[in-house]
Formats: sequence, C-alpha cells, structure tokens
Amino acid sequence: MASIFERIGGSEAVAAVVDDFYDRVLADPLLSGFFANTDMGKLKAHQRSFVAAALGGPQTYRGKTMDEAHAGLGIQAEHFDAVVGHLVESLRKHKVAEDVIASIADALAPLKAEIVPSEVSA
Repeated sequence: MASIFERIGGSEAVAAVVDDFYDRVLADPLLSGFFANTDMGKLKAHQRSFVAAALGGPQTYRGKTMDEAHAGLGIQAEHFDAVVGHLVESLRKHKVAEDVIASIADALAPLKAEIVPSEVSA
C-alpha cells in the first residue's frame, strides 16, 4: 500500500501544499504575528521535511520536537485549530482526497497537547 506521501504526489505536492499553507497562515491576522521575525525560507524547508517524514516519505526530520519548537510562543487552542484549518484548505486546494485529509488531521490531533501548553491529553 502506498504511503500518504506517495498518494498525495510526493515531494512536489508537499512543497506546493506547504507554500500555500504559509500564504494562508501569514494572511491570517490571528496567526501572522507568530511569524514576524521568522526566516520563512528556513521554516518552509523544515516544514516540508517534517510533513514529508510524517506522511511516510523518505525524508528524515531532524528538527526540534513540537514542544521545543513552540515553547514560550503563547499558542492557544484557537491558534492550533486555525493552523489545522489552513492546512486542510491547502490540502483541498491541491486535490488531496478527503480520506487522506482525514488521516492527516487524525495524525495532527495528538500534537495539540505538545504545542498548546494548557491543552490536557484526553
């Protein structure tokens, strides 16, 4: 069975989704402030690697853990939910199948407790 990475179109598709995703995030007043002093080229490269590895691609993610990368940023549940919403819309724009989007959303759900300090695991 093909990995999700392969099913969505591999590295090229991941790059397109990541670019679209950050366009959406940076246009969102709720989220844009988190990226004011961020090297977006570097962040996008890390995100492409993270997403590809998480979806079963050949890449190895060597970045920080989720809690390390987001510590001290003041991220709340509404921010996390908005980010997931933007990712879903980016995936839909790039014609990713709804069942694959659901699988990706399911994989992201446990990360909320690592990224949002006040979030308690169920």
